[in-house]
Amino acid sequence: MQITAAMVKELREMTGAGMSACKNALVEANGDVKRASEILREKGLAAAAKKAGRIAAEGLVATAITPDRKNGAMVEVSSETDFVAKNEDFVAFVKQAAEQVLNSKAESPEALLTEKWAADPSQTVGDMFTQKVAIIGENIGLRRFARYNAGEGEAVVEYIHGGGRIGALIKISSANITDEVLEAGRNVCMQIASMSPQFLSADDVPEDFKKSETELLTRTALKENEESEKPKPANIIEGMVKGRLAKHFKEICLLDQEYVKDGQFTVGAYLKSVSADLKIESFTRFEKGEGVEKKEVDFAAEVAEAMNG
Repeated sequence: MQITAAMVKELREMTGAGMSACKNALVEANGDVKRASEILREKGLAAAAKKAGRIAAEGLVATAITPDRKNGAMVEVSSETDFVAKNEDFVAFVKQAAEQVLNSKAESPEALLTEKWAADPSQTVGDMFTQKVAIIGENIGLRRFARYNAGEGEAVVEYIHGGGRIGALIKISSANITDEVLEAGRNVCMQIASMSPQFLSADDVPEDFKKSETELLTRTALKENEESEKPKPANIIEGMVKGRLAKHFKEICLLDQEYVKDGQFTVGAYLKSVSADLKIESFTRFEKGEGVEKKEVDFAAEVAEAMNG
């Protein structure tokens, strides 16, 4: 059967696969568009399985917020290269994934992948990721997500930095959620993106974290003391450790950090200057590829290997 341009166009619009892949699938299916789409999917599954083990340390962070700011979600979708992360189709797909999270009740990426894809209930979220792997040609994955639901006197605020390199999502509370309060929330999101706090306040630091940090700082202080020409007594060393611990907590606890837009305030003091009852209830910060060990790639060698292969 003759394969026409119209048939290739129809299959491409149906599957999103490349022109040559669509033509080859139609030839194999003897012009049956439905069967050709199944062939593409089968080949896509096989290709995705091969790519699943490859390191995906790039990607994109995106958010989705309801107009009333009562619900918000943030998602990180990983990719192997920054080139793919800038692809318009990939960017649109990540935004769709954020919308999926926003309207889902799933508590983990694994659970989300089993849900029906909102834009096409005949597919699961996992199916859509598999298809994207086949189309894009490299490993991508739903790495993590966060979702906040706000109650009375609460709102969700978001911020995306660097075109999706870093994202921040917070839930704030105040008796009056005014434009000024929302702007303050956005400023705090920018603070989170910039300064990467680990905890909301010193009260939220777990005891085991405090213990391990105290032990580390004590070992460091004792070593410094041993190497010093004028060793200090134990009570002075203990005071030094407490002071260094307090300074460290000011760096990693959001409310105690110096406010980046006005150094005369801490973040906590800045919030009170906007509204006495304004509080940060929760916050999440995602940075693409955070914690993933990146593979060092020699592109010249890779190209040479491909040519020789």
